[in-house]
Amino acid sequence: MKRWLQWGMVLMMLTVTLGACATIGEPEPTLYKRLGGREGIRGVVVKDRFTKLTPAQVEKLKTNAADQICDATGGPCSYLGKDMKAAHTGMNITEVDWNATVEDLIKALDKRNVAKKDQQELIGLLAPMKKDIVGQ
Repeated sequence: MKRWLQWGMVLMMLTVTLGACATIGEPEPTLYKRLGGREGIRGVVVKDRFTKLTPAQVEKLKTNAADQICDATGGPCSYLGKDMKAAHTGMNITEVDWNATVEDLIKALDKRNVAKKDQQELIGLLAPMKKDIVGQ
């Protein structure tokens, strides 16, 4: 009888352990990966809004923005540029400018078929920067 009880306990422990393992599953990929990695991010960070910049300035802007988003979304990059307040001082970016840029970003994400959930997560990461960009 004691032996049956021991085997019953072992069987119960195995069932619980295996059941717990089955519910863990694969972890969700990082937002960085869900956005398409570095190339996916570079494809959405700069739009026609920056027509007054030289090609070299646009490339620098793309690189800095992509590095910042890559870093913020769990990618392998490190953003080494200026903080947002310093980078935007004297630019007089308005609320209208900010909203238009966000709209452009959403259009670019839609064009790349990025899930709404991922778009919202990205916008949530970028939104706190607004106070350091608008009105500087």
